[in-house]
Amino acid sequence: MNILNIKLIFILFIINTCQYLSCEGVNSEATRPVVLWHGMGDSCCFSFSLGAIKIIIQEQLPGVYVKSIKIGCDEIEDVANSYYGNVNNQIDEVCNMLEKDEKLKNGYNAIGFSQGGQFLRAVAQKCPNPPMKKLISLGGQHQGVYGLPNCGSMQYKMCDYLRKMLNYAAYIRPIQERFVQAEYWHDPLKEEEYKQGSIFLADINNERVINETYKKNLQQLEALVLVKFDNDTMVQPVESEWFGFYKPNQSVELETLQQSLIYTEDRLGLKQMDLNGKIHFLSVQANHLQFTDHWFKEQIIHKYLTMS
Repeated sequence: MNILNIKLIFILFIINTCQYLSCEGVNSEATRPVVLWHGMGDSCCFSFSLGAIKIIIQEQLPGVYVKSIKIGCDEIEDVANSYYGNVNNQIDEVCNMLEKDEKLKNGYNAIGFSQGGQFLRAVAQKCPNPPMKKLISLGGQHQGVYGLPNCGSMQYKMCDYLRKMLNYAAYIRPIQERFVQAEYWHDPLKEEEYKQGSIFLADINNERVINETYKKNLQQLEALVLVKFDNDTMVQPVESEWFGFYKPNQSVELETLQQSLIYTEDRLGLKQMDLNGKIHFLSVQANHLQFTDHWFKEQIIHKYLTMS
């Protein structure tokens, strides 16, 4: 066998080895699958929302597998389920869905839009298999909401009155189990009632007891990216998008994540993650989820979904 044949055999061996590793094990960042979860009133696949987002990601990362979560048989049911149902049951359904997807077995990155942000965080905390590597939360309400869509345009007294009316029924068990938004309604004037009555948010935020499994699983993330929309009129308070909220027992003064008990007591491991540089705080000078394709490509796809 001459030298040329030996070189040719060696080259073919290297190519085949690289192809094998690419398919079976070493999940490069550029081809790591991406999972999307939409927000309230949206669906997995509408061409004007997450359908368009999926196309953008696939154009920027050729060959990438993108899974957009759908709860229900079709887009109409998916929209309805963003308002009605038990979020914990939806999380269980999604965990089962992701675990059965062979294309995700080596890990995936996740992007949550609005309430999809806190829902995907619950997936990371409850279901480590397959492993979520990075979680990008676009306008997610991680400390919940105590406000109404576009309430910022209304007089304060009217807003406060409507808040109280909703809060009157928010923690009644049948409401909690049937209405999605009630499950992350957070009344700072009734912290104990919220902690005891909230079947979703108080649980995943470890506000009743510290679930060490939740804490351990969340810390497995390579990065938690929190995107806040500074001019948001949908989320009140907007600081919830950065894990901030009102100070307890009042609804005027705000506190940051770093000032909250969740952080100072490190109830979720966020303090350690922050100290390790795993939490990234981004902001957009725009209303809720109003970002450009250019911003999404540069600040999300090329910054967090590709090799640096």
